[in-house]
Amino acid sequence: MNQILSIDNSGEKNIKAKNKKAKKSGNKGPIEISSIVKFFSISICLFGIFMIGVALYGIYKQSNTEVSNTKPTILVEEISENQINLKISHDKAMSKLVYSWNDEEQIEVQANGRRNIEQLVVIPTGTNELEVIAIDMNGQETRYKRTYTVQGDIEISLSVDGNNIKITAEGKNELSYLTYRWGDSEETRVDINDMTVEERIETLEGSNILTVIVVDINNTVETKEQEVIGTTKPKVEIGTDGANNFIIIASDEQGLKRIEFLINEGDEDEDKNFMNLDGQKEIEYPYPFKEGENRLEVRVYNQNDVVEIKRVKVDR
Repeated sequence: MNQILSIDNSGEKNIKAKNKKAKKSGNKGPIEISSIVKFFSISICLFGIFMIGVALYGIYKQSNTEVSNTKPTILVEEISENQINLKISHDKAMSKLVYSWNDEEQIEVQANGRRNIEQLVVIPTGTNELEVIAIDMNGQETRYKRTYTVQGDIEISLSVDGNNIKITAEGKNELSYLTYRWGDSEETRVDINDMTVEERIETLEGSNILTVIVVDINNTVETKEQEVIGTTKPKVEIGTDGANNFIIIASDEQGLKRIEFLINEGDEDEDKNFMNLDGQKEIEYPYPFKEGENRLEVRVYNQNDVVEIKRVKVDR
């Protein structure tokens, strides 16, 4: 009996020990699942924070790009018939502001890093084109162009007339005189005493500044300056070979464009011919005689359409 009870007790102890182990091993499952859930929750949160950060950076970058691409604004306000006010505004500092009339020398206005600039500008008399250029510190640029016409007491115009410059002036009142000069050379005076005047002066070779000043009886003064690129006339010589032909020699430093021949103008046997020379600088050309009287006229044009005319007469 004692032995049986002893066996039973040990069995009961073993059973209790097994139950304890079973309880310990049974608790392990829920602990592992909870850790996994926490891990994934933290991972999802971190991923969400990362995506929000990426989105915010993209918005920030786009915003900065939009700001950097903005350009200055140019507003032109008309103050009077011959005055305007330039108003430049921007969200960034300005680095340069210039304006010019008729693509001539630019006039610079000090920007000094300002964001708002105003500049009063006088409109010249006549018809003139204004160009305004505003540039910010990032190099963003805005341009403005407009043509203005102001009727003054005196109007002056300059135009090319062959190898000459034609000066035309017209006044609301009688014009007293005009002066003109090339560059810094001495002035030449022309008396007018009329409401209008036309004066032709020979151009100088190369690029030169012509200054014309016109004064009326009320001492109103109008000045006009213009760059003139002058050219000399082609050189033309006409001889004969002593037998059957005229010999025409023509040359020009800028290049020859065209040569025309007209023989016995007004006669029934009148003959006209021409040649295109395509920029040749010199040409020697034989032109045949006709029977009897030969009245030859030669017209030579250079690349600037300046013409030289020579006439000769030969009897056969």
